[in-house]
Amino acid sequence: MGGGEQAARFLDAAIGLLERVRDEEAANIAAAGRAIADTVAEGGRLFAFGAGHSSLAAQDAVYRAGGLAVMNLLAVPGTVGVDVTPAPLGSALEHVHGLAAAVLDAGPARSGDVLLVVSLSGRNALPVEMALSARARGLKVIGMTSAAYASATKSRHASGTHLRDHCDIVLDSKIAVGDAELTSEGVDAPFAPASTVVTSALMQATVAAAVGELAARGLRPPLLRSGNADGGREWNDRVMTENADRIFYRR
Repeated sequence: MGGGEQAARFLDAAIGLLERVRDEEAANIAAAGRAIADTVAEGGRLFAFGAGHSSLAAQDAVYRAGGLAVMNLLAVPGTVGVDVTPAPLGSALEHVHGLAAAVLDAGPARSGDVLLVVSLSGRNALPVEMALSARARGLKVIGMTSAAYASATKSRHASGTHLRDHCDIVLDSKIAVGDAELTSEGVDAPFAPASTVVTSALMQATVAAAVGELAARGLRPPLLRSGNADGGREWNDRVMTENADRIFYRR
């Protein structure tokens, strides 16, 4: 099977997952949107966290054209993306107990805020502890994870629990264990992961739901525009000035 056929197979698989998320997670996405809208309307702040490749979906919602200006990245040093050297160190840090609690204690998140925790497997100590500790501090936690992983894998957290066990709202990405959509004769391992595509779509769908909810309440969502569009930078300066007490990536 040629490269073009494999590419089409992957795109079909990704579309199928997105359709499942659209149809099966609609109620949970709407609930997450309402939770975010409630927090924004009440003057609260929004945070997104993910480790490794799961951080990509979290980063995609922060300082983003068309996104909410008050969404902040809750970063754990060494775990954001694959910029740490050696790269496996980032994965190792996800297994460290106590790290998430220390980050929350040192950071700006407070009771009444919303934290979106992205973790495909939801089994490692870091995302489990992040959700558990955030809820203990009075934050509302929205988890983006795979129900398949939680059902088929053993937790690596001391409690024996997964991310989904410590969330107020859970969004299931529908990704199968292994996160690779394709197999092919002559290829030794599954390939073509779709978790970033699907989880980023879940993130943006949730933000869209929040924007719609705010507008329905007669409130103006604090949205950013593209800095590469005429007037975009001036618009963003105004929005970020108006919401300066809820934005931490500009300081």
